[in-house]
Amino acid sequence: MKILLLSNGRTSDENIRKQLLDFNKRLSHYIDFNHLEIPNVKNANNLNSSQLKQKEGDMINKYILKGDYIILLDENGKSYSSIEFSKKIENFMINSFKRIVFIIAGAYGFSDKVYSMADEKISLSKMTFNHQMIRVFFYEQLYRAFTIIKNEKYHNQ
Repeated sequence: MKILLLSNGRTSDENIRKQLLDFNKRLSHYIDFNHLEIPNVKNANNLNSSQLKQKEGDMINKYILKGDYIILLDENGKSYSSIEFSKKIENFMINSFKRIVFIIAGAYGFSDKVYSMADEKISLSKMTFNHQMIRVFFYEQLYRAFTIIKNEKYHNQ
């Protein structure tokens, strides 16, 4: 199984990039994980929020393959505890999913097209976070899920 995280724009904060690299290294011991930062839409300042969501959705669609299981990280999605999330990941592995794609929206959310292709939505919190921080939270929870699955010490700290 492979896991792909799609997000809009580059991670510009150096401290966040360091944290992501650290978690990416840790995750490599458990899963084939990749994070693809989709380039920002050109001339975004000239677009209204609807147009921007549409353009971002078109860019996201380019990276989706037939058979992908698509999960949107969305504030209106279902919330899980860390243990529940680890069980979800473990079920994906047991059921031989080829690729799970998690997607972080741009500043204005997802287009209707992206919502329509999603298999489910997950909320990491009812609070709103900037798009750079949510990456760290996702990486950490994914790493935590694998330590729970493997019954390793990190989860219990």
